[in-house]
Amino acid sequence: MLPIIDKPIIQYLVEEAVASGIKDVILVTRAGQTTMEDHFDSHVELEHVLTKNGKREALKVIKNIPKMANFIYVRQKKHLPYGNATPLLAVKSLIDPSEAFVYMFGDDLVRAKVPATKQLIDVFQKHQPAAILAVQKTPWEEIHRYASVRYKKGTKINQIEAIVEKADRDHAYSNMAQFGRFVFSYKAIEEIEKTPTGKDDELWLTDMNNRLAQKDVVIAQPIQGHWLTTGDPLNYLKATVEFALDRPDLGRDFRQYLKSLSL
Repeated sequence: MLPIIDKPIIQYLVEEAVASGIKDVILVTRAGQTTMEDHFDSHVELEHVLTKNGKREALKVIKNIPKMANFIYVRQKKHLPYGNATPLLAVKSLIDPSEAFVYMFGDDLVRAKVPATKQLIDVFQKHQPAAILAVQKTPWEEIHRYASVRYKKGTKINQIEAIVEKADRDHAYSNMAQFGRFVFSYKAIEEIEKTPTGKDDELWLTDMNNRLAQKDVVIAQPIQGHWLTTGDPLNYLKATVEFALDRPDLGRDFRQYLKSLSL
């Protein structure tokens, strides 16, 4: 629930999903994360206070949050392994074998004219791969923080041969870094059930995607836009600044303030 300006990061992700045509949003939570459910729920007492004080714009914002999508909450049980692929196991009973679905990490944001999720959906619908993941070119000195992809030679659809997780620049496959946007067919659910835990005894998406890439088409699609990670203090601050500059109600004054600083 870490905020960017006045909205939690998770709301930016939901807004991106909704702008991409998604109507049903499944939020996978763990013990102690009820604030996420509360945020997307109605708040009768707060609405009453805002109405009483004539705060019409704030009231409109609060009322619209639970209407953004059909929210479904799933608790990730403790018997499941830790890892960034584990939520797939938690939601498998909610995914129909005939449908594809979007999977998003809660700490990656993208500033783009066309939502990053919509870009992936469009490519998925055109080529019908087993999976498609978002990538963006990253400085070589930073590639060790991310998974990097190796493209399959002789293809025209950004099909990958393999992915390696957090390798240094001498062992990374490329400087195309995977980040937290995916579209999966049901094959991903079937594959994750067969994927053993890997490094640090965690269940990794990279391991699952590598298994899929050996038998089916997995696409690593470069995203048009600017990927911003919020997983560390410096990048969190950078994301906050960039989103503040984008805001019609804040951007101009905030830009002038930044220019006025004596650095």
